[in-house]
Formats: sequence, structure tokens, C-alpha cells
Amino acid sequence: MEDPLALDPETMRSTGYRMVDLLVEQVTGVRDRPALTRASPAEMRQRLQGPAPEDGTEFEAMLATLERDVLAHMGRVDHPAYFAFIPGSSTWPGALGDFLASALNVYAGSWMESSGPSQVELQVLDWFKAWIGYPATASGILLSGGSGANMTALACARESLVGAMRDDLVVYVSDQAHSSLARAARTLGFRPDQVTVLPVDAGHRMRPDLLASAIAADVAAGRRPLFVSVSAGSTNTGAIDPLAELAEVARRHGAWLHVDGAYGGFAALTERGRGWLAGIELADSVTLDPHKWLYQPFECGCLLVREGERLRRAFTLTPDYLADAEAEAEEVNFSDLGVQLTRSARAFKVWMSVTLFGTAAFRAAIDASLDLARLAEARVREHPQLELLSPAQLGIVCFRRRFEGGAHARDAGNAALVRAFAASGRGLVSSTRLDGAYAIRLCALNHASTAADVEATLEWLATADAPPAPLGTARGIGRPGARQATVAEAESGVGVEPAALATVPLLAGLDPLRLSVLAAGARAEARTAGEAVVRRFESGRDFYVILAGRADVLLDDRVVRELGPGDFFGELAALDWGADYHYPRLATVVAATDLRLAKLTAGTLRALMGQVPAIDETVRRVAAERLAVS
Repeated sequence: MEDPLALDPETMRSTGYRMVDLLVEQVTGVRDRPALTRASPAEMRQRLQGPAPEDGTEFEAMLATLERDVLAHMGRVDHPAYFAFIPGSSTWPGALGDFLASALNVYAGSWMESSGPSQVELQVLDWFKAWIGYPATASGILLSGGSGANMTALACARESLVGAMRDDLVVYVSDQAHSSLARAARTLGFRPDQVTVLPVDAGHRMRPDLLASAIAADVAAGRRPLFVSVSAGSTNTGAIDPLAELAEVARRHGAWLHVDGAYGGFAALTERGRGWLAGIELADSVTLDPHKWLYQPFECGCLLVREGERLRRAFTLTPDYLADAEAEAEEVNFSDLGVQLTRSARAFKVWMSVTLFGTAAFRAAIDASLDLARLAEARVREHPQLELLSPAQLGIVCFRRRFEGGAHARDAGNAALVRAFAASGRGLVSSTRLDGAYAIRLCALNHASTAADVEATLEWLATADAPPAPLGTARGIGRPGARQATVAEAESGVGVEPAALATVPLLAGLDPLRLSVLAAGARAEARTAGEAVVRRFESGRDFYVILAGRADVLLDDRVVRELGPGDFFGELAALDWGADYHYPRLATVVAATDLRLAKLTAGTLRALMGQVPAIDETVRRVAAERLAVS
């Protein structure tokens, strides 16, 4: 029987040439296309829906459908004015590397079946190790991206240091850490009280002193500090944590130090970047993302582990049916270094790009991005309608436009600007929250972006007529997408009189029905003078309102704040960072006199914030103020 899935050589060539023509047209013409074209689900169903064709389709007809109904409705992350999220600006040799890996369907899991492709990956990993100052004995693996690398690092750390999952293990991250750390912890079985989220300093960097205090409190409580994840370029602001100081804290307590350099790690290729990233070589593991600042096509992430044998011991399994492919002396089976058995040859694209262009070209592209971010910061500082919130750090600048009115009106106006700019087709920026405030975030990473692209984007955002619009649901303090509970989900308990809550300034605007529901779900509690309500670094999440009496807020036995009737506390721990992980208690609160309290669940507070803008604004403002002195 003839092969039903084969094409003759001439058809393969002609269809391949036709596809290359389409791709070259798309890539070289990207500046003339919208940075983002959206379509509703209903519209896309009209365009693409129905049973699979029984007898196939002509190639040209299929290509026409792709152009008209698929490629015309997506974001162009390679657009020169795409400054949102993390732009995806790849290279043509990288695309050809993926084409090569796909066309030959290269399996890159075992040395026996892929000694050539495996050696290419080893060479690429050696380049990466040299660039960040890692020893030649380190080990590594290419993965789908930074999320996979962070999860692999956490699994490797747990297996290397303690073995199976234990209830006493603790992971430490800052509130600027990437959401993949929360997903990794949840996937690997870490409960909410086993992930400690720490606030950052004024530069949005993890504080070594606070990390040391949190670890000391856990050790005193009989817990095991396992894993500290720090940032070499946070996604929010590009901030780089003080790597060397944090490495010393982690080493002192026997914890694994992981550097998430998915965004900024490849800045080490530049002179500026090497200085900023000093200390990255001290980490036990490092995440890098070649599909970010090494300009590779998706998907391409990397994990490097300083003591290479730990990676192998954490993941190697050899069932009977793979005995023939077991690695011999000096051979490397990459399937033994991670969770994937079947894996493609991701190294081709990196090897081809770097070999063709040379590292000098990549260094120049990264330096150009750093310069564009500096330019953006300067223009924001100069423009009377714009306000800088975070200076240029590794290509990222955060700012907002000045609007009349309070914080809610300002946030709503800036959110409307972000949406309107996306709808204009001129480009794309994204948003985040910094210290509780809505921020427009510009990320310069595309090697095709110019100064004119940056200046045109900022001028549009500073001058466009964009009426304020409601923001919608409230966001978690560190990460968007936190689940919003309903007020009806408040825990049952001894209710509080609505009249008592009505005197609290935070709740002053609530209608009688909502106030009654809230009061019925609240829990009345009392403390005698000298009794602690919460203690620093505990993991509780309840939110408290003082109905009568006074309380002292202490940091290291020092009173930093006094609270009285109508004041509240516990909002920091109640806010969701991601995957139900949250700040620990960041201060001790002690009754200075006898206290009467109303206690609300974290879900109840977040529901109120989502439903009542004034409460959301007040809680976030107070949270930002208290984080600054925590």
C-alpha cells in the first residue's frame, strides 16, 4: 500500500517555498500590521468550526484560510511597538532551527538516539554557564520556558536536600516573584502556609534582613527553610534582587538559593548587565529564558544547576523498556534531567542563531533595549502629563498619566488608556500594580524597536483622549487573577451588631443590607491587655477591625504604630498573592488595653474590595503605607 501521508519531493519543495514566502512577508511586513487584532469567540467560531475534512484540502486553500482567519487575528509580539508583557522578538535562524527539528522530528531525550543533537545542547549549555560565571561541572537542560525551569528547580531542591515532601518545609519568595513560583509550589504539594511571601524594599527588591528574620522565625518554630527564589529581573519592574547578600543568608541556613533570571539573565552578555547581576554565579540553580533576551522562538527555557549531579539524581528513572537507551560513561540523556521523556531538539535554534550572528550581535541588541528603556524613563520624567513610578531597570519602565480626581479615577483613566492604545493598533503596553497603584508598564526588548517607536507610544499615552472607565474587579496585591469570593462566603460564628460596624470609617459607605450580611458573617472576639492578637511571621489570614480599645503594632519589640477604635489590621496577609499564597503576618499586634474586635475572613475582605471601589482604594493605600515600614 502507498504511504497515505507522504508527499513527493517536488510537492514538498513547492509547498515549503510557498510557506517560506508567506512567512517572510509576515515577518518583514510586521510594522505595517496592527500589534494586536482581537476577535470575539463567536466571530472565530464562524470562521473556524466544523468537522475535519474527510478527503483533505488543497494547500493554497489551506494557506488562504490561515492568512485570512488565523494570522489576521492575534497579537504580533514581534511588532516594534509591542511593549506589553514580555515581547517575543525572535530571529530567522532560530525559526529555521525549529523547522529543522520539526521536519526531521528529532528526539533529543537519549544519547543513543541523538548524540549529535545532544552535543549541540551541551555546547549551548556550556555557553550559558560561561556567560553567567557558572563552573564547567554545572549541569543544565533546555525546557519549554521559565515556568518549567522554576518548577524543575524546586523539585530538584526538594529531592536533593530532603527527599520526599514534608510538612515542615518552607519556600520563600518576594511579592515581585513570577507567578510560576506559586504554580510550581502548588503543583508540587506545598500548602499555603509553606510558601512565605515577603514584601520588598522601595526599589522592589527582596530584603536580606527580612528574609533572615523570616527564616529565623521558622527555624525557631521547628520548620525547615528549603528554597529561596530571588529575581534577576522581575517581571513587574525589571528589579534585580541583591543576589550576593541573599545567597549568604540562604547559605547560612542551608536553604537552596534559586535565581529566576528568565527575564534578565542574558543581560550578563553586556558590560552593564554583568555588573547588575553580580552574585548570580553563587546560586544553586538559575533559570534563563532564551526566548526572551536571547531572541529565540517560543518555546525555549533553561535551567542550570551548580552541582550538576543533583539534577541527574533528582530525575533519573530507568524502567525496563528504556534499558537499551541507558546512558553510558560521559553520555548525557536529557530525559534523565527533567520531567520530559519525549522532548524536541530546542538547542538547534540557539546554536544556529548564535553561530550565524555571533555573541557581539546579541550583546548589541540587548544594549539597544537597555538604551530604549533609559530613553523612555527620560521622556516620562520630562512630560508634564506623565508620572514615573519605577525607573528603567533591565528594559522595563513603569509610569502613569496624571488624571484629575482620586486614586480610583486615576487608575480607571490609565486602564482606559491601555485598552484604547491596544484598540488603536499602533502598539501595545500592559499594566501592573506597584505599591497598590495601577501602573502602565513598558517593556523594551524587541531588537527591531527604535527610539521613534518609544517616543510615539509615550506621546500617544500622554495626549490621547481616553475617558476614564471602571476598572472591574480588584486585583491581588502581587498578581492579577486572584479569586473574588462573595460576601456570603464569610465564615459562620458569633455575629457582630451592624451598628458596631457602621461606626468603622472603612465601612462607612455600605448600604444596610450589605452591612447586615457582613455583620452576620463576622466573628466577635476579645483580647485582654497585654495579649497578642497576631504575631510576626505567623501564617493566619483573618482581617481585624477594632471596635473598642487600643492596640500596639510591634516590629522586633519596637512599637511602630498605635491603633484605636475604627482602625483595622491584617489586610496584608488577607490579600492573595497567587494560588492562595500570601504574606505572613508582618508585625506583631498586642492589646494595649482590653480590646473588642470584629474578625473577617480574607475572602470576605477581598469580596468587599472587589465590590466597593472606596474600600479597595483605602485598603490598598494603607497596605502600601504599612509595607513601606514592615
